[in-house]
Amino acid sequence: MPAGPSPASRGEFSSRLGFVFAATGSAVGLGNIWGFPTNAASNGGAAFLLVYLVLAFCLAYPALMAELIIGRHSRSNIVSALGSLPATSGGRRFGAAAGTVAVITSSAILGFYALVAGWVLSHLGAESARLAGWQTSASWLSQGSIARDLGCALVFSLLTVAVVSGGVKAGIERWSERIMPALVILLMVLIGYVLLQPGASAGLRLYLVPDLSRALHPQLILSALGQAFFSLSLGVGTMLIYGSYLPRTVNLPTTGALVTLVDVAIAFLAGLLILPAMFVAQQQGVEIHRDGLLIAGPDLIFQVLPALFAAMGSAGSLLGLAFFALLTMAALTSSISMLEVPTAWLAESTPLSRRGAAWLAGTVIFILTAAIVLWFDPLFGWVVRAATEVSEPLMGIVLCLFAGWAIHRDTLLAELRRGDWMVENTWFWKIWPPYVRFVCPLLIAAVFVNSLR
Repeated sequence: MPAGPSPASRGEFSSRLGFVFAATGSAVGLGNIWGFPTNAASNGGAAFLLVYLVLAFCLAYPALMAELIIGRHSRSNIVSALGSLPATSGGRRFGAAAGTVAVITSSAILGFYALVAGWVLSHLGAESARLAGWQTSASWLSQGSIARDLGCALVFSLLTVAVVSGGVKAGIERWSERIMPALVILLMVLIGYVLLQPGASAGLRLYLVPDLSRALHPQLILSALGQAFFSLSLGVGTMLIYGSYLPRTVNLPTTGALVTLVDVAIAFLAGLLILPAMFVAQQQGVEIHRDGLLIAGPDLIFQVLPALFAAMGSAGSLLGLAFFALLTMAALTSSISMLEVPTAWLAESTPLSRRGAAWLAGTVIFILTAAIVLWFDPLFGWVVRAATEVSEPLMGIVLCLFAGWAIHRDTLLAELRRGDWMVENTWFWKIWPPYVRFVCPLLIAAVFVNSLR
């Protein structure tokens, strides 16, 4: 098949480390930071953590490898990649259609994600205003309104477009190498502070002391399965397009394992922050349960934790500023990867320059964001469910099947040998090809069916 556009014309990561920063930045988003800890707490604490760690490498890692291999082999956007792999014309049409669905899905996810990230940005601004003594501005930024939501979502969208329009090396890699280390350092500082507060030990026990009797509970396993898959941003083409920018000499199995390991480590650290912080909030009189379950999702981030910061006085304002700075960085690294999917497609399929493609894609997606702001009740939940609960897992199945069936075994081996000429003697090569053909699609299908209940 054609090798695709040259690295010089479409960009390439300058190093494996740059790719790891970008890929883990894509995976470590808002949902990872607030979703993983409360998911763990609601499903047996450390028992969930143990099952998640196993499944991250049994499901997420093989699926990640499927995207990376397709991406580097095709050296193109997801529509061209999937449209060129099958041997039959019907298969190529199906592949191009599936790639188009992936572009739409990533754009739809960024459509609502920019709104949520705008909320994070508004709270970051509110904490900054409180520290500066600007109480009127702080009050406006911390209370929802159409003007605030549109304005903050626009600022966040402009930041995302500005990074992506800079290209792979000067934009995505450059900023990922700055943001990710800062994110980890800030996360560690916040963990150290929160663990010293009264009440933190209760959250720590819930998170780290396992109830092993629940480890084999079907619902826990399915929840851990879903968390492992979705925490790596799989199923929308972000890892495929990042894989297409990898140098040919990079060892793919080792690099994929490193990305999975770093993502799992940051998810674990998020739990060390969020769960103790929730019980510190409870110690301060903040309600952290609803209907017998720990509060999760946006209510946790925009109600429970801000109430904790407010109860802690000036120290709480500094803590809130650091926390929302952390979330803003996590949101930005994820949004960059989502915008890259339609940007790469436009840049390689139309006469537009990369900068023009980024601004066009960003503009269209912001129009969707604005529509969600204006018609929030009917649109927000529907877009979230359609993109993340339906399209994303189905695309995950398609990508595994394409990697397992549409690429000839000899071609797969040749691609992997570029980074490790002894790969055929490794356990990866002995296990992964049949695993991605049969096991991964079935596991992802199980998550999908469970999500529809």
